[in-house]
Amino acid sequence: MPKIVPETPSAPQPLAPYSAAAEAAGLVFLAGQVGQNPQTGERAPDDVDAQAHQVMSNIGALLGDLGLGYDDIVKTTIFLADIDDFSAVNDVYASYFEGDFPARTTVQAGALPGGFLVEIEVVAAR
Repeated sequence: MPKIVPETPSAPQPLAPYSAAAEAAGLVFLAGQVGQNPQTGERAPDDVDAQAHQVMSNIGALLGDLGLGYDDIVKTTIFLADIDDFSAVNDVYASYFEGDFPARTTVQAGALPGGFLVEIEVVAAR
């Protein structure tokens, strides 16, 4: 199956040459989302809880653009600027799911673009 780059009107403006989403073989790959408000371009406060909620909100909006929801997520990767934020981000992340959680990897990235504290990328299935 060929790669499809779907329309994602809810996506923040890319800061680099990438698509917010790509789809192939029934899987939807979302680019990593950061704590940036897609309407205003403003960054969420320098608070990991606020940024994590903005990230998860962005993910939900992008999935909605594609007719999907949080329950369709099969894999996530969480990038943290500081691994000490693991517990706080974990609590926010968990609040967006009901039932079975997706497979997940969490790593400390050391630094994230734009000085963000958390970034999450997603793979969802149709």
